[in-house]
Amino acid sequence: MKLEKCITEANMNQNLLNIQYAVRGPIVDRAAQIEREIEKGVPKPFARVVRANIGDCHALGQKPITFIRQVLAGAACPELLGSSDIPEDVKERVRRILEDCTRGSVGAYSPSNGLQLVRQHVAGYLAARDGVPASPTALHLGSGASDLIKSVLTLFVADVRGKPPAVMIPIPQYPLFSGTLSELGLRQANYYLDEENHWALQLEELQRSWEQASVDAHVRALVVINPGNPTGQVLTRKNIEEIIKFAYDHDLFILADEVYQENIISKPFYSFKKVMYDMGAPYSSMELASFVTCSKGWAAECGLRSAFVELLNLQPRVLAAFQAARAVMQCPTVLGQCVLDCVAKPPVLGEQSYEQFARERRGVARVLAERAASAHRTFNTIPGYSCNTIDGSMFAFPRIEIPARAQAAAREKGMAPDEFYCLRLLEETGVCVVPGSGFGQRPGTFHFRTTILHPREEFQHMMDSIRGFHLQFLKTYS
Repeated sequence: MKLEKCITEANMNQNLLNIQYAVRGPIVDRAAQIEREIEKGVPKPFARVVRANIGDCHALGQKPITFIRQVLAGAACPELLGSSDIPEDVKERVRRILEDCTRGSVGAYSPSNGLQLVRQHVAGYLAARDGVPASPTALHLGSGASDLIKSVLTLFVADVRGKPPAVMIPIPQYPLFSGTLSELGLRQANYYLDEENHWALQLEELQRSWEQASVDAHVRALVVINPGNPTGQVLTRKNIEEIIKFAYDHDLFILADEVYQENIISKPFYSFKKVMYDMGAPYSSMELASFVTCSKGWAAECGLRSAFVELLNLQPRVLAAFQAARAVMQCPTVLGQCVLDCVAKPPVLGEQSYEQFARERRGVARVLAERAASAHRTFNTIPGYSCNTIDGSMFAFPRIEIPARAQAAAREKGMAPDEFYCLRLLEETGVCVVPGSGFGQRPGTFHFRTTILHPREEFQHMMDSIRGFHLQFLKTYS
């Protein structure tokens, strides 16, 4: 009898075995198991699991923006446009979108790079944001930023000058990058953010990372996450200029993950594109990929998977190859493109939907500011905790001191100390966060990432639970 499987761990794509994605890792699996146990009546020291592992705003209670949902409803079911309950500006938006769809249906394929109308509106959004011209032909729509980031990173899968390719990524980082590099077989060149200086990106550290990686690899690209995930910092214009000069001097392609720009609380946002153009030649002709998504910001439509990348200054043959690869995937979801159209061109003063839209958008911004301030204040009052100010994104990334005895207990179980800590937190309080080791951190430091957009009562419950757990944890292991 034939027992051997056609594909085994030994003969499968070995790159896939190296992928790690802690945001949906073993602690999250355990959280799901605990939820099932609670449903079956298994006694727990808490009533419910509080999921704080992923930035899924609607799952955390943020209400959808009415204008977006009305446009989606009308686009999916045009018969609704006859209703007096639908505002006239929504009806007009839907008509324009459907005119750009094949046979007026969002169920038909769009061009592989996205609907022309949506790309025109995105170009207008970028031009207004940066004061720099933007072209629809430089824009490629995708099913979320993750989809587009992987497509761009795929361009670098080639040995150069007899060395394997490497990509520089920040530590801490969003594990999409490390996971995708593993999948594609690209080397990961880490550069550490400076936690003691508000997670600053230091040129000396970039240089160290580049030199170390260049010993046995050819460094091809530099990833920058601004605002930071999981760290929440926002780069200054001066810092961006320094990074651009570094990339120019080292012949690096820049991938700018700018998906949290609409989550900035108080600081100004400068896109890499704007700064490059303002710096003039030769920097304005550098290659750049800039990513924006509708999963974050005030739209927060994670499940509808919508994003764009603006590709600048690529060689024509390289761009053509990228477009061909994207065409193989047909197109991103057209309903997701409808969301992007609403984000790029939201209601304006004088339109029927504006007042409600503006009120809902202010509400999202207010909650983010309140939760960021509360998380920062609370974490810094817990013994052994420290947390930098959260200027953007929707996460806190506090640093925690883990006693030596707890570290030894973690080693006995074959776990990283912060993984052990987060698992104990889950088992004793029901609060599910992600260990800092899943994002990367300096050796000897320990963190976790938590989302901060829960409803007020649940957020306070989470903060109180973390405080109580930590104080007891110190008593147990100190």
